[in-house]
Amino acid sequence: MGAPTRPVPPGSEQLGVLAADAADIVPEHALREKLALGRPLRVKLGLDPTAPAVTLGWAVVLRKLRAFQDLGHTAVLIVGDYTARVGDPSGRSEKRRQLSKEEVDGYADHLLAQFLKVLSEDALEIRRNSEWLEAMRMDDVLALTASMTVAQMLQREDFATRHAAGDPISLMEFMYPLLQGYDSVAVSADVELGGTDQLFNLLVGRGLQRDHGQEPQVALTMPLLEGLDGVQKMSQSLGNYVGIDEPADEQFGKLMSIPDHLIVKYLRLCTAVTSEVAEEIERGLADGSLRPNDEKRRMARSIVDLYHGEGAGRRAESRFDLVHKQHGLPDDVPELPIPTETMRGSAVWLPRLLVSIGLAGSNGEARRAVRGGGVRLDGVVLRDPEAEIDVDALRGKVLAVGKRRFVRLV
Repeated sequence: MGAPTRPVPPGSEQLGVLAADAADIVPEHALREKLALGRPLRVKLGLDPTAPAVTLGWAVVLRKLRAFQDLGHTAVLIVGDYTARVGDPSGRSEKRRQLSKEEVDGYADHLLAQFLKVLSEDALEIRRNSEWLEAMRMDDVLALTASMTVAQMLQREDFATRHAAGDPISLMEFMYPLLQGYDSVAVSADVELGGTDQLFNLLVGRGLQRDHGQEPQVALTMPLLEGLDGVQKMSQSLGNYVGIDEPADEQFGKLMSIPDHLIVKYLRLCTAVTSEVAEEIERGLADGSLRPNDEKRRMARSIVDLYHGEGAGRRAESRFDLVHKQHGLPDDVPELPIPTETMRGSAVWLPRLLVSIGLAGSNGEARRAVRGGGVRLDGVVLRDPEAEIDVDALRGKVLAVGKRRFVRLV
């Protein structure tokens, strides 16, 4: 897309903004030197479309890419439609399931509009790495492999751990850092962004650029964001994520469930709160002058506002309190007809009904929700996962799963 429409500020004014909250800048002096050139830098971020949602975890690096855009630099977003089929081994303790081209393309289509919720369309290039990786011949691939040794690959912590444990590592997994690194050559990246688990891959890109006669990129990594469980990296496969495209109420409710020790980290990495304000809140939480619940609400409102517009956070908070404090129902409970395919004569099988109206992803998930006491009909907990309920007993009633999902059956 178009080139930057505003001049690039002096590098000395930019470094503090761009380095804020970064985990690694390798090498930092090179970033300072590149910024001093006074030209728009080409700042690369590669994301593999392996799932349909942009999570707050992905948004951490997307927001850093947007910070570069706001300072007049060019964002080069690589949709890794080819590398997604190879599978990124970063942080994995076992081999990743391979995705088909059709699966990857489907996910990519879902993601593109979500990327633009964070990035500006000005000074943005969106590229798919199948453009150059699919065109490679065998001699190109062999030349690529010659730039790395097995010993160098085993310097990666995840590879080293698996190798020491005797767990299999496929040659295809060894190829992944080389393919991601070659993306940097293909787009002539000045800077590459990623999470801390991507540092090895980013440094491989530096080496490949040097081998191809390019000035090596700067590797800038951002901290990984723990998910709602407070322990593991936010991941769609683990279900511990918040999607930036989720409804405001869903976002707010999920964010209110994070452990207290993550409040400041979410404030720093997921909101527009300044470092000074985040530090003040951190001190207040530490000395007891601020209440964790109040600051968690502030954090949740800020994130909802960011993706749904000013005031959306307050509205979501009010509906959250209506349900959780006053045990009421939101004003905008969706109404759905009872699907005829769920009926067995005059009765409806509960798990199938939950799946059909979107309150559960599968019959198994629906059964688990019922067994766990998470399914209610007009406030009454349903306990039988094999229940068949008379249609007339359902009409006009509100069926709820958990504390945030409601449907009025009509």
